[in-house]
Amino acid sequence: MAEAGELPPTPEPLPHPVVDNHCHLDIGRDGAARDPREAIEAAAAVGVTRIVQIGCDLRGARWAVAAAREHPELVAGVALHPNEAPRLAAEGGFEEAWSEIERLVADPGVRAVGETGMDAFRTGADGRAHQVESFVRHIELAKRLDKTLVIHDRDTHREILDVLDAEGAPERWVMHCFSGDGAFARECLDRGAYLSFAGTITFKNAEPQRDALRLAPTDRLLVETDAPYLTPSPYRGRTNGSYLVPLTMRRMAEERGDDLGELCKAVQQNTFAAFGGAW
Repeated sequence: MAEAGELPPTPEPLPHPVVDNHCHLDIGRDGAARDPREAIEAAAAVGVTRIVQIGCDLRGARWAVAAAREHPELVAGVALHPNEAPRLAAEGGFEEAWSEIERLVADPGVRAVGETGMDAFRTGADGRAHQVESFVRHIELAKRLDKTLVIHDRDTHREILDVLDAEGAPERWVMHCFSGDGAFARECLDRGAYLSFAGTITFKNAEPQRDALRLAPTDRLLVETDAPYLTPSPYRGRTNGSYLVPLTMRRMAEERGDDLGELCKAVQQNTFAAFGGAW
């Protein structure tokens, strides 16, 4: 029986390159994180040739910017996570942290402001106002600097749309690890979203997300890992990595009835469009 920290085996390579548009190379799930160069090369060997590295707090944001400078396969996204913002606000450190995020996001290696948004799972009602304020600031920053907005949404579908409707969405925005059903997908798509699907679509209880996947237009689909989390079945619970994107892509093609190679081409093109061009 495999240990939780043991990496799943390498899947069959994809017939066309794709981008993992949401990854945390700096985070280890069961011990230290994998060496970034090793993780990048493992992904490239199966056709995942580009990665968006997301930093969710100041340490992670600094790491993402430095990694994007060092590794040409990477671009960065930086933000204060929806669960990080209320914590910082309660400690009196939000403004200082926000000033550094504003500085970091201006780096040319940063393509995205995110992940930002709302989370009702880990943050209670007492932190909701701080989440909203932080989300609004990130939206404004993405629009001001023409960066892609990457949205984290956990149990807050309606609240996310309410804030976006009030503030106006940026030109390019992504629903990271899409967790809604078909009806919510239509509302996001009507507002111009890209929908990013992770290994969760392989889970038994994810039929609502598979409904959303099937109805989404091909030109609005993205794929991600959220590694080291959300490892696709049959390896759920073990450490995820960008090299496992082929498992999710094959399930996406199967659910939609699409040719895998053509879907990979579309996802790659969509990702470059969503994140401001190829790199």
